[in-house]
Amino acid sequence: MLVTDLHEERLAAVHQALVHSGARTVLDLGCGEGFLLRRLAGNPQFRTIVGVDRCGAALWRAREALRQYQHEPARRLSVVVGSYTDPQLDLRGFDACAMVETIEHVAPGALGKVERVVWGCYRPQTIVMTTPNAEYNPVFGLGPGEVRERGHRFEWGRDKFRRWASGVARRNGYCVRLGGIGDHDPLLGQPTQLAIFAQSGGSESGGSESGGSESGGHPAQQFPQFPIFTLPRILAPTPGGVKRCECCAGD
Repeated sequence: MLVTDLHEERLAAVHQALVHSGARTVLDLGCGEGFLLRRLAGNPQFRTIVGVDRCGAALWRAREALRQYQHEPARRLSVVVGSYTDPQLDLRGFDACAMVETIEHVAPGALGKVERVVWGCYRPQTIVMTTPNAEYNPVFGLGPGEVRERGHRFEWGRDKFRRWASGVARRNGYCVRLGGIGDHDPLLGQPTQLAIFAQSGGSESGGSESGGSESGGHPAQQFPQFPIFTLPRILAPTPGGVKRCECCAGD
């Protein structure tokens, strides 16, 4: 993966939002090669960090990048092979969740399933999400209908993302604050859209585009058992090396 200044700015913004939320336990959904996991692991505020991705090859690279933390206390830093569209993957009870440049890899028809699993089942106190701003794409030399990466199933402009995020928040008892990351264009906005969801009470109440506490409030470490692989044991390399999964073969 090409690491750009915008990518680093995104990671810094998400890390800052998670710190500000007061979270101690964090999920990184669609963690990929572990760029955000590395930032979180270096911050003692976070006592439990779990990355989830469906691509075994990406998780192997994440493991290698996180090798310096393999002597951390048991289960402080773990990765799970799986999909956040799978309700059988029980990841309830975390203070916060990050979804960095991942929602656009989901088929639009499956977004309802993502909503039911992440907002309806996992229900972290805070969810920090980023996604491309399609309005900004001409700055990158892209034409109408073109997307930034081949694996993107869609990219939304600000109004469509605002309507989607507001609906998800309203239906599931969250407030949402919207913003942007990167160089600002007076007409096109910023290249990355940012949404910070915070629980506001019961579902169908309190969903808005501003306000809401972002402090984590779950009891300490009351997680159910779920299929988890600690870093020293996550994946064993094959004799021919780590092969690319079908899920990331097009990346």
